[in-house]
Amino acid sequence: MTKVFIDGKAGTTGLRIYERLAERKDLELISLSEELRKDPAAKKEAFAAADLAFLCLPDAAAIEAAELAGDTVIIDTSTAHRTADGWVYGFPELKGQAEKIAKSRRIANPGCHASGFVSLVAPLVAEGLIAKDTALTCFSVTGYSGGGKKMIADYEAEGRIDLAEAGTVDPLDSPKQYGLTQSHKHLPEMQKICGLDIAPVFCPIVADFYSGMVVTVPVFKKDLKGKVGDIEEVYRNWYSGNLLHFEPCPDGGVYGNLMSGKDDMIVTVSGNEERILLISCFDNLGKGASGAAIQNMNIVLGLPQDTGLVI
Repeated sequence: MTKVFIDGKAGTTGLRIYERLAERKDLELISLSEELRKDPAAKKEAFAAADLAFLCLPDAAAIEAAELAGDTVIIDTSTAHRTADGWVYGFPELKGQAEKIAKSRRIANPGCHASGFVSLVAPLVAEGLIAKDTALTCFSVTGYSGGGKKMIADYEAEGRIDLAEAGTVDPLDSPKQYGLTQSHKHLPEMQKICGLDIAPVFCPIVADFYSGMVVTVPVFKKDLKGKVGDIEEVYRNWYSGNLLHFEPCPDGGVYGNLMSGKDDMIVTVSGNEERILLISCFDNLGKGASGAAIQNMNIVLGLPQDTGLVI
């Protein structure tokens, strides 16, 4: 039976991974007591006993933990190693990437916003439909669970201001644009994994729904070497699996929580031949976090990628 250690299961992603893996009969979870969970010696012993470990920690702690892990297979859900040498980027739908993941002992789980951007842009750059020096823009709307425990607590707090109260407004009732300085932590991986010469202008937005994400990349005709049909063909050819697939754009639009509770991702194309919208829809907690991490684990273990996942 495969032994798995989750370092940092108190956080949103770690807890979700733990809860989901605890239901599986093919895995044995290694746990540390509360008083030992930050003890280096205890953690090193847990890593040594595990066949595979998840790091669900802040970046600095993830770097320290990786140094303790020895030869144990690591899947790091932090930002720390997504562009680092010696680490494989854990987005298996990219061509040849699943094979790299299967052989690697150091796997960096993608960021949620980055997953949407990479799914849309990387194939088009690789196939020559978008040039590497194209200046792109990315809009991403996410549910508040992506902000972790504090943000979840803020949005779900009892007694939030009711708009019906005279003269009061609750700012959490409206979408919030953030990352305004264009230094969002997902930008380095978005640029590197897609092979772009410059990072995109990135506009993330959090709104008052629990989970789900819609990522949109607008493209002008002048920046596309082909037509909308060519984009659709690339997506169909690249994404034939059940965890990432192309679908025609819904007539009524794309809701932020369309894929909430699921671990797969939909990519689609809308707009017209002059102004094209590339759209990716998924759950920020699923394919954007814990679902992707479990998918990568399944690949390492030689299991079907969707084992234990919801699609």
